[in-house]
Amino acid sequence: AKIPGQQKYLDDVFQIPQLEEGKQTTINGPLDIRFDHVWFGYRKDTPVIKDLSFEIKQNEKVAIVGPSGCGKTTIVNLLSRFWDVDKGAIYLAGKDIREYTVETLFKQMSVVFQDVYLFNDTIMNNIRFAKPEATDQEIFDVCQKARCAEFISKLPQGYETVIGEGGANLSGGEKQRISIARALLKDAPIILLDEATSSVDPENEAEILAAIDELCKGKTVISIAHRISTVESVDHILVINDGSLQEEGKHEELIQNGGIYAGFIKSRRDAKGWRIEN
Repeated sequence: AKIPGQQKYLDDVFQIPQLEEGKQTTINGPLDIRFDHVWFGYRKDTPVIKDLSFEIKQNEKVAIVGPSGCGKTTIVNLLSRFWDVDKGAIYLAGKDIREYTVETLFKQMSVVFQDVYLFNDTIMNNIRFAKPEATDQEIFDVCQKARCAEFISKLPQGYETVIGEGGANLSGGEKQRISIARALLKDAPIILLDEATSSVDPENEAEILAAIDELCKGKTVISIAHRISTVESVDHILVINDGSLQEEGKHEELIQNGGIYAGFIKSRRDAKGWRIEN
């Protein structure tokens, strides 16, 4: 027998409309980002993002913080146009992102998340995926910056080593550094980053953080933040709770305001290996 609630959910999932392709192939002006009264839910009757509005200027470094399930990753998914908003709009360089072709929008962004998918192919081809016309030397250069050249050199066939489906033959930290090398090779102006490093050992974490620093130079960065050092150093912090913007500003301003963010920081500052909950 079918369970009505589950069946309705499956019906909703399989009736997801295909995203309409925009026609704009060029982007003019500063790559400022604006969410304008955005609403979104993965199911029609359950909004995840609720009347969300904020602005990010080109080359700003912005951290998104908030409790688990508050909508942080969904915000990044909407900007990447993995999904379309239900109401409101997201603007890039003054135009609704739905007006751009998918390829045009995709060229502006590199996404670096903790869950990295790699192909059952050589390391060289996995990295070259970001820029098919790249020379071998370009790939060697980005691997140096991404702190992965050393471990690649120790593999049986070096850059020609086949790494297995999903990167099965690499550690979590190694896979993430390959992902950062890809993003460096693509050289997109906007970086969407989940900096979570909780699944890696301290040595790998230090290498990943150094690679992320290289990646973010001169870029617009939107980071789902997990480290106190990140939120202290960014230009702007967006505090999200239950799908809406609760507070925004710089770290010191938000601490002085004594609101949600200040309480969040206070409760975790002394914790060993402090991280904002994912």
